[in-house]
Amino acid sequence: MAPVSVSSVSPAPTPAAPAPGRGAARPAARLASPAPMEVERPDAEAESFAVTEPDLPWITLVHNDPVNLMSYVTYVFQSYFGYSKDKATKLMLDVHNKGRAVVSSGSREEMERDVQAMHGYGLWATLQQDRD
Repeated sequence: MAPVSVSSVSPAPTPAAPAPGRGAARPAARLASPAPMEVERPDAEAESFAVTEPDLPWITLVHNDPVNLMSYVTYVFQSYFGYSKDKATKLMLDVHNKGRAVVSSGSREEMERDVQAMHGYGLWATLQQDRD
């Protein structure tokens, strides 16, 4: 066999880089899949499921404060919630005498909106789930 000079052998051509913004198709890489394994499952009786509580309504509580006049609190309940003067007065007296009163109930999002509105009027208000 005749000796081959290095200069007479041309290297293998290399692919050109794709133009910017254009991807060249590449062969998919083959990944080895893991060997199947056996997994023991506990008996169906042994599984414990979290007990979900029913969707309880949320309530908006207005708390007594030393700043707002009783007439103003009555006005806020009438103007924001649309309560009659009698109902607004009863709720205001509950706030004054008992320290707080439930002024609305519904979904959490609605009660968050009511609490923010009460804060906007300068009243102290919170929300919580109605657990009776």
